[in-house]
This record gives sequence, C-alpha cells and structure tokens, in this order.
Amino acid sequence: MGAIIVQEISLFAPPLAFVLVLGAAACLSLVMSRLAMRKESQAPGTTMPYACGEDLPTHLIQPSYAKFLPFAIFFTILHVVALIIATLPSATAASVTLAVIYILVAVVSLCALYRR
Repeated sequence: MGAIIVQEISLFAPPLAFVLVLGAAACLSLVMSRLAMRKESQAPGTTMPYACGEDLPTHLIQPSYAKFLPFAIFFTILHVVALIIATLPSATAASVTLAVIYILVAVVSLCALYRR
C-alpha cells in the first residue's frame, strides 16, 4: 500500500505568510476606516487643480514626454550596466571581458540614443 506523507505546515511558508499578512492588513484597514474622521461635506474647489489662484484651462494642458524619455532611458541603461558590472565575480578574465563588453554596448546604446 502507499504511504501517506504528511508535510509540516510552517507559518513562514510563502503562500501561508502572504495570506496571513493580507488578512491582517485587511483587518487593520477595516478597523482604521471605522476610526477615521469623515468630512461632512467637501469645500468647493477641492477637486480642482491648483494653478496659483488662476483658473486653469484643462483642455489646453497636454504634457509631452519627448524630453523626459531620453533621460529615463539613459539612466536605465547606466543603472543596468552598473548593476551587472557590480555583481560580476571579481578577478577572473571572463568577468573582465564581460564587463568590457557591457560597457561597450552601453556606449553604443547611448550614442544611438543621442544621435542627431
């Protein structure tokens, strides 16, 4: 006959710990929502955007990320290269070669990013 294997359930098992912490957070949220002060009514204009006391025409606001994205990609490339180089094992020829390759790829990527 087959033997029944009984596994010990630990409170530190990731799925069980997740469910326990999720339940504790839900209970805490419920208790705190009951204790929270509630506003009787909202003041007019509290949901409007602040524009230094001026009326803000919301139909004219169109933010552009054209100048932001190259900087975001620049920092992403540099941080990934720094992370890879920092976590390579030291003092081996293969790791030095790999670090040089990553640096060269980063330089080529940055040149392609900022070419005009």
